[in-house]
Amino acid sequence: MTAAGTLWVYLAATPLLWLTVTVLVWLLADRLAALSGRHPLVNPVMIAIVLVALVLTATGTPYGTYFAGAQFVHFLLGPATVAIAVPLFRNWAIVRRNLLPMLAALAAGSVVAVASALAIAAAFGVPRPVLIALAPKSVTAGIAMGISEALGGEPALTAVLVITTGILGAVMVTPLMNALRIRDYPARGFAAGLASHGIGTARAFTVNPLAGTFAGIAMGLNALLTALLVPLAIRWLN
Repeated sequence: MTAAGTLWVYLAATPLLWLTVTVLVWLLADRLAALSGRHPLVNPVMIAIVLVALVLTATGTPYGTYFAGAQFVHFLLGPATVAIAVPLFRNWAIVRRNLLPMLAALAAGSVVAVASALAIAAAFGVPRPVLIALAPKSVTAGIAMGISEALGGEPALTAVLVITTGILGAVMVTPLMNALRIRDYPARGFAAGLASHGIGTARAFTVNPLAGTFAGIAMGLNALLTALLVPLAIRWLN
């Protein structure tokens, strides 16, 4: 075995290897995004996913092994979501003035996100487990996977669909809002968080702090409402 191979065998047995790889890859991806001026197409989440996938493929590392080493990042999803309450508190007066429009947008957005995904997939004859995995695609990963698993779907597939939805939303939201001439940052942010959960919320914060605040609110409320809507929608499809 070569010296490089021996070193890899040693590192692969280290619990913090994949956490370190994840952090380094994210720093590189975020640096590339910064160099592009935070262009919507240079999404750091998308770049990081591709780079980590290439490393896992090149080293022949199973996903389970990677997750076991990098699961602390998964744990941080909870505190990061709760931390959105800080900008919410700071902008509470603006949130309170927009409460009724937000609730109306939430109801419309949640219903359309679930119904459109299920209707299109059902029209193509998609199997029931895939339908269940697809339904909560616009909800943050931790909650979406829980909904999917509870209803008999495949959580791993749900995670892929959630991340894909989030990346597409983060890439499209700024040019789409500009094309529609929507200048109101609370409205832009709420739409981003509602349609593309945490990844869209992260993108909204890079555009404007107020947009990020409303995106975080939308992400949280949509998770709650979707958890109620999806079981009803799946039952209706039976």
